[in-house]
Amino acid sequence: MVSRADFQALQAIKHELVDFKGLLRSWNGSACSGWAGVKCADGQVIDIQLPIVELQSLRRLSLHDNFLVGSIPATLGFLPNLRGLYLFNNRLSGFLPPSISNSPHLQTIDLSNNQLTGAIPPNLANSTKLYRLNLSFNGFSGSIPPNLSRSYSLNFLALQHNNLSASLPDSWDAINLKSLTLHHNSLSGKIPSSLSRLLLLEELDLSHNKFEGNIIIIANLTSITSLNLSRNNLNGEIPSSLSNLPNLTSLDVSNNNLSGVVPSLLSRRFNSTSFAGNIHLCGFTGSAPCPHRRRKLSTKDIILIAAGALLLVLLILCCVLLCCLIGKKKKEEEASSKSSSRAAKAAAVETAGDAGGKLVHFDGPFAFTADDLLCATAEIMGKSSYGTAYKAMLDDSNHVAVKRLREKITKPQKEFESQVSNLGKIRHPNILALRAYYIGPKGEKLLVYDYMPSGSLASFLHARGLETTIPWPRRMNIAIGITRGLCYLHSEANNIHGNLTATNVLLDENTDPKIADVGLSRLMMSPATIANVVATAGSLGYSAPELSKLKNATTKTDVFSLGVIVLELLTGKSPSEAKDGIDLPQWVASIVKEEWTNEVFDVELMKDASSDVGDELLNTLKLALHCVDPSPAARPEAEQVLQKLEEIKAEGKKSE
Repeated sequence: MVSRADFQALQAIKHELVDFKGLLRSWNGSACSGWAGVKCADGQVIDIQLPIVELQSLRRLSLHDNFLVGSIPATLGFLPNLRGLYLFNNRLSGFLPPSISNSPHLQTIDLSNNQLTGAIPPNLANSTKLYRLNLSFNGFSGSIPPNLSRSYSLNFLALQHNNLSASLPDSWDAINLKSLTLHHNSLSGKIPSSLSRLLLLEELDLSHNKFEGNIIIIANLTSITSLNLSRNNLNGEIPSSLSNLPNLTSLDVSNNNLSGVVPSLLSRRFNSTSFAGNIHLCGFTGSAPCPHRRRKLSTKDIILIAAGALLLVLLILCCVLLCCLIGKKKKEEEASSKSSSRAAKAAAVETAGDAGGKLVHFDGPFAFTADDLLCATAEIMGKSSYGTAYKAMLDDSNHVAVKRLREKITKPQKEFESQVSNLGKIRHPNILALRAYYIGPKGEKLLVYDYMPSGSLASFLHARGLETTIPWPRRMNIAIGITRGLCYLHSEANNIHGNLTATNVLLDENTDPKIADVGLSRLMMSPATIANVVATAGSLGYSAPELSKLKNATTKTDVFSLGVIVLELLTGKSPSEAKDGIDLPQWVASIVKEEWTNEVFDVELMKDASSDVGDELLNTLKLALHCVDPSPAARPEAEQVLQKLEEIKAEGKKSE
């Protein structure tokens, strides 16, 4: 007898194949001993060997996520009509047969996440229709075949996490290429300037290799949105042409040997992590001061300087006294203003700047004037449908986070102030505190929050270095903290978040979580904006399925988003990494259904997971799956989730 799950899987394969010769007619009934090409043991299918070469009309072979072992049959190359080959997420090993390149109509090859080794066949791009090739997360070695760089049809090329070495091909003529990811290999040499011909390129990731030399001139790549050259041996200066790329939203050149000054436009658009790890690089937040460039003075220079000094000396002496008097008076006025602001801690305090406008303070660790805020040094941290977020440094070196809302979509001033005043009263250890708001004379609206130095949970989980690990107790504390904040929002503040994602969970210096963007939808006038926020969360994989039909979020849609974040903490996977339309909850549920539950958890959690920690992981996984139930009525409330998480944590401590 064969298990029902295996029988259904075989029936799905049979249904997908065009079986003109009746090779699969025997795949019926409950016993597999007579099934053609199938071998069973203990009720499980352990081997499938089909004369695939006889399936001459086969267009798509999709056997991914099946734990298949063995080598890829060379006969696949003799299927004249094969268009798609999907064997990813298995345990296939050995070489990739060169015969694969014989299929003239191949459009997609995805062999990622296997154990394939050897060289990439040089003629793999022979098919003039191949537009997607994914060989990532294998053990391929040697160089990248030049044919791949010359393929006019190729749209997506992913070779990351292999053992590829040598230099990149000199000539890149794959003019339709949109995504090129080669990170985590041992590629070396200089980055070829011919990459600048890839005018449609949107993503380029060459990080974690051994590239050297200068950063190539890529001013022509006007379509590029993401550029990662980190962790190489690149040197020289950052070319100012990078500032001219209009669509660039993600840049990382950290951990190289770059020197000189970061172009000012780049230092304002991207935070310090984009440039860190270059000890000779300056001109960005947190870097050493840039040295003044000196040149040898000529005789003419010396004469001009001396003449200028003689003419100015009298003027300077006259101005010194006047400046001192003015400075003293200004300091006295500022001290008086700040002292008055600090005296009103619990109540909202309204002040005005020299340029007009209105600044209203709630309670906070320090006070500032409207002029302090408007003149602060700022760097962009990110953009959303609501507006742009900045990190601002005030004159007293204190940092705050400022969100500038889009004026055209916010409510009129009276209604806006009524709503924002309510948001200013929300205080909870796991909710980012709104400390002040400012309304400018032309209608601009700024919200001022505490600044969180550790960034978002999303970057904490997915943008850390390989040497950084996050143990389960810390992840559990983060999950509990987020849930506590959500409970307060639902029960005490009578508020629905509606856009809870790992990006909107910020971490303080102790990695304690604080939910951000609370109540922003109440400040918006345009339903389209709120719908856009919901759509954005959906594209990232956090939105409950019913939100596509509902106009407003509910406590149950918030709980769904919470469940996705808990799954993210358990798996280490970003919800946006979905494949073939399968989101993170669906992927986890499918793995659990096949009783391969341990495959779900983040590898680093399983390395040191004792039986007690294993029980915590399993119980938390069950709870998270309960939260992401497709039916809203089946989901628990946030208070029930918190109670269960605390029980799981307490049980873990008892067994220590």
